[in-house]
Amino acid sequence: MPCNLRSKEEVIAFCKENKVKFIRLWFTDVLGSLKSFAIPVEELEMALNEGMGFDGSSIKGFARIDESDMIAMPDPCTFQLLPWREGVEKVGRMFCDILNPDGTPFAGDSRYILRINLEKLKEKGFSFYVGPELEFFYFKSENEPIPLDRGGYFDLTTLDAASDLRRDTIRTLEEMGIRVEYSHHEVAYSQHEIDLRYADALTMADQVMTYRIVVKEIAQKHGVYATFMPKPIMGINGSGMHTHQSLFRGEQNAFFDANDPYYLSDIAKKYIAGILRHAREIALVTNQWVNSYKRLVPGYEAPVYICWARRNRSALVRVPMYKPGKEKATRIEVRNPDPACNPYLAFSVMLAAGMAGIEGNYELPEPVERDVYHMQEWEREKLGIASLPGSLKEAIDCARESSIVKKALGDHIFEYFIKSKMVEWDEYRLVVHPYEIERYLPIL
Repeated sequence: MPCNLRSKEEVIAFCKENKVKFIRLWFTDVLGSLKSFAIPVEELEMALNEGMGFDGSSIKGFARIDESDMIAMPDPCTFQLLPWREGVEKVGRMFCDILNPDGTPFAGDSRYILRINLEKLKEKGFSFYVGPELEFFYFKSENEPIPLDRGGYFDLTTLDAASDLRRDTIRTLEEMGIRVEYSHHEVAYSQHEIDLRYADALTMADQVMTYRIVVKEIAQKHGVYATFMPKPIMGINGSGMHTHQSLFRGEQNAFFDANDPYYLSDIAKKYIAGILRHAREIALVTNQWVNSYKRLVPGYEAPVYICWARRNRSALVRVPMYKPGKEKATRIEVRNPDPACNPYLAFSVMLAAGMAGIEGNYELPEPVERDVYHMQEWEREKLGIASLPGSLKEAIDCARESSIVKKALGDHIFEYFIKSKMVEWDEYRLVVHPYEIERYLPIL
């Protein structure tokens, strides 16, 4: 069962009563990779009071070698036992905030970046809730993308080789206090989705990091490999992280208006307008890898064109239909993020774009309910429908000039992120890929 601990004292008492042997301290580098080191339970009290020092010079986006000392300060509210460690010593985990040696927050800590964006939002009277739908693939090994099945969307167990894996994954997530709404086989071969119940953005970012490691751990126990790579196989759908989001004022959903034809408040409409206007700028963070842009192409249900709609799933932003009596469920769905992003930073830039729309009083264009993929280019131009960046390099160029992204990420992460992505792009463009050999070598 979830631990639901709230204080240092509760964590210490729980570990003593339940004979927990080790504690894993988790944190995330700038690119969204989960990092961890373990301490014996005897060091727990000191860790909770003073933090644990470590060398940050080898962590992406952290510190130079001449200023490498970092402190990992555990957040007791995030303590959970690791269920997949059954049968050996009990192991717990806590997410950490990263501090400088003087105890001040470290500007390269993406969890801190999301926290300060949420604190600024709170000063405006809002809270931010998100509910992501993470898709992923199961393959026979990490060496080659060989599917386990030929199933499709919502297929039953006769064509779904991973129903047991999903069930075990959901059980593990729930044991760690993460609520699941539902799960199913997705459109592509061996592709799956487990949707998380909405939560405040910081809690959800922690849950996304936990979700990804749980999916991989349970897959490994079953002798297969799980990947959140956006587009591992050519010619079939890639994996997205459709992100449902809404703003609340206390217990009231600030996106709901009973008198509007779409049941959307002015705040919601301006928020959507902000997402649309700044979608090209924030794409580098919501879709941060070279491979991300192999998914963002027409024809595979991934959004490419910047517009909004209610029923049209080719749109970048979709507004799920309102159900009477479900005012709190009024939300928007941003469909371009992928599950390989850094969730702390992705939630930060989407929030920043939406808030820019509210504070700048942006006007929302009319919804586009036609299939945008099948429009002629001149039709899209007439409707003012732009496209997301077509490559990592184009996304870098858009983000580099964005004051919205820079403000949301802070100077430290913004500069490192741009530099890191340029290195990735240069490495990619210098490689001679098998396609080029097959296509050009026989004829040139």
